Amino acid sequence: MQGRIIKGIAGFYYVYADGGLYECKAKGIFRNRKMKPLVGDAVEIEILDKDRKLGNLTEILPRMNELIRPAVANVDQALVIFAAKNPKPNYNLLDRFLLMMEKQQVPAVVCFNKTDLARERELSVLKDVYRDCGYRVIFTSVSDETGLSEIREAVEHKTTVLAGPSGVGKSSMMNLLYPQAKMETGEVSEKIKRGKHTTRHSELIHVGNDTFVMDTPGFSSLFVDMFEEDEIKYYFKEFEPYEGRCRFQGCSHTHEPGCGVKEALEQGKISQTRYDNYVLIYNELKEKRKW
Repeated sequence: MQGRIIKGIAGFYYVYADGGLYECKAKGIFRNRKMKPLVGDAVEIEILDKDRKLGNLTEILPRMNELIRPAVANVDQALVIFAAKNPKPNYNLLDRFLLMMEKQQVPAVVCFNKTDLARERELSVLKDVYRDCGYRVIFTSVSDETGLSEIREAVEHKTTVLAGPSGVGKSSMMNLLYPQAKMETGEVSEKIKRGKHTTRHSELIHVGNDTFVMDTPGFSSLFVDMFEEDEIKYYFKEFEPYEGRCRFQGCSHTHEPGCGVKEALEQGKISQTRYDNYVLIYNELKEKRKW
């Protein structure tokens, strides 16, 4: 029987198959092949006990893609959710999430939640910066239920991995859209304005016809150690039109004279915030290489 792994805990894999949930163990063949089943994997299982819904994983079907962080497979897109306010959006962290998705060739949709707490001018800046980078930007408010129909349309008939820090309303949003999701929610810490961690493992949740959402643990920091510093410029999509205008081949867009990207920055064609984050990550990776 074919199914899909929706959760893996302590060596047990929970497989959604034939309208039911089967608790399975992986056969030793996977260890011999040095393959680890991942949440999101399409798999073959053998039924050991139909009434108790027990089985064995016998085969992992070919993967469409495989993410490293979070460690999941076969996703169509990422919905990267940040709060527009409370907590204030951490642009550097957001750009790190987008960088990771670009690296792993997973299309990303950017969602800013809690728009009821932000001023119109603040929302306009967020929209301009990320829309101009080529991302779809959706504004939502769980408290007054605005923008949720656009989220529903964006995830329908897809497998979507939810990404973003704790406390931005990911679980509250999914619970409102899909009450069957029953995701655990946590309030924002008043002291440090950060979310209290709720999700502790990746879990694929079946919310409709051919529609899955994958909740992942929230992150407060993200070190992009899967990159070399000279490659990250290719994942800032807004740099691409100006790459060929640099005086020097292999320009890093950080310190070289005659740089097309820096010229576009001075002309306001590239976001200063995005560029500053690029330089910060570039220098971080360069420094790490010296260790």
